[in-house]
Parts: sequence; C-alpha cells; structure tokens
Amino acid sequence: MIKKLRKAVLPVAGLGTRFLPATKAIAKEMLPVVDKPLIQYAVDEARAAGIEQFCLVTGRGKTSLVEHFDIAYELEATLKQRGKHKELQELREHHLPPGAVVTVRQQEPLGLGHAIWCARAFIDEDPFAILLPDDLVLADVPCTKQLADVYAQTGGCVVAVTEVPREHTSRYGILDIGRDDGRLVEVRGLVEKPKPEVAPSNLSIIGRYVLLPDVVEHLARMERGAGGEVQLTDAMAKLIGKVPFHGLRYEGRRFDCGDKVGFLEAQIAFALKRPDMAPAVRAFLKDYCAPDA
Repeated sequence: MIKKLRKAVLPVAGLGTRFLPATKAIAKEMLPVVDKPLIQYAVDEARAAGIEQFCLVTGRGKTSLVEHFDIAYELEATLKQRGKHKELQELREHHLPPGAVVTVRQQEPLGLGHAIWCARAFIDEDPFAILLPDDLVLADVPCTKQLADVYAQTGGCVVAVTEVPREHTSRYGILDIGRDDGRLVEVRGLVEKPKPEVAPSNLSIIGRYVLLPDVVEHLARMERGAGGEVQLTDAMAKLIGKVPFHGLRYEGRRFDCGDKVGFLEAQIAFALKRPDMAPAVRAFLKDYCAPDA
C-alpha cells in the first residue's frame, strides 16, 4: 500500500550571504518575488500537492519565517476596520491550520543531508517532500504536485530533474539514468557535483524531492561527501535498487532565486503572469530594452 504524501520539509537555515546586505536582518526566504515571499511560494506549492504538515529546518535569525505563518490579529483587525477586505482575504487565504507548521533548529551548517536529518522526528516513518525555497518554479501544474502524482503511481522516490550544460555538472547532483521515456527516467545512480568529464549524464536534480523515510537511516551515519558536508545525494544513492527511484522532467520553468540574476528574472516572469501587472511591466521593459536605452 502506498502511503499518502502529507509531509514536507523545507530547509531554511542558510545565511543568504549572496544577498548581503539585504539579508543582514531578514531571512533570505522572506525576500519577496513581486508581493509574496519565497517561503510562501514553497508552502503554497506543497499545499497544492495535498501536503498538510510542514517542518521548517531553521537557524539563528529565522524567527520571521515562523511569524509569517502566524495570525497577525492586530493587522487583520486594522484591515477590517479600514474596509480593506481584499487585502484581508489575501492574508487569510494563506492561513495554515493550528499545528500544521513545526520548526527544528540546524545548529551547524553541515549540508543539506544534515538539515533533513534534523527533521527526522517529524518525518518518522512517512514519505515526505523536500522543497528548497531558493528554487522557484513557474508552472501550470505545481512542480511538487507533478512529483506527488508520480509517487502515487510508483510508490518510490521521485526527484525533479532538468538538463544542464555539461560544463556545469560540477555544480549539481547528477543522475546516472536507465530507462527514459522522455519524461520519466529510471535512476540507476546519483553523483554529487561530478566533473564534466566523468559526469554520467547532464540531468541535474533541482530543489524538489519526494523521498521515502528510509533515507534518514543513511543520513544518520553522518558520512561526509562533497565539500566535507553530509550530502543528501549520497544518502539517496544508497536507496537505488532497493526502492523504485525515478527522475521527472517536470513541466515549468525554474528560477534560481539564490542567485541575484535569477532572482531578478523571477520577478519579471511572475509579474508578467499577473493580469493586473503584465501590461505595465511590458511597457517599462520596452523602455529599458530600447536600442538607445
């Protein structure tokens, strides 16, 4: 019997050093794309996949992430008093039920695998999704929903993958693939940040996963991999051959919001999808892209 996917882990302990000084006093996951913070996009995407419980793996200075999902009684009362019903409704649409969000602290920056291990009590014996808020995906069907649908069919691990230039394989976790129908690929192996000349393919994992709880057992060994960190990729590789494991060429466009250019591109792409903003955005883009600009 395939267990229902109800849980998601969101690793949010990073310092956001690439966005200093903006992230000196604010969590990088609270940086807004248009009018919604990155963490909200991730939670909304997970909820669209039927996920009901969320674990934020946090670090020092991340209290704003927790407060964002709390009810702001004073703010809501003020909006109601001033007749700002549209804004009030938008806030309430993002309310989560009591107890839906828990946090655990990652005291040391020992890698993504270590962050997931910190959530082991939350994961327990259930399948779970992982969403990295830095990776923002614009898609008609949310990326995590696409993965959840595959998980419901296969019952195993599923990771979102995309093709990258071969010269960039040393930046990502790369798949060694078997059967490939053009959308779903069989994963025969995983290599963390291989050099281009030894990379088994150019299919890279992005920050969306659906995993079985078995991976926690391997993370608990605290084996160090690339960069001297506990790598999630290494632990996942140990599951291959023991449980179904697939990579999904997801439909949509990914923006690396941990990168300044990627973050700016996401602002434009998401604004252009908004009927209330698209005409004005297109107009000013023409001005900046004019030959004499």
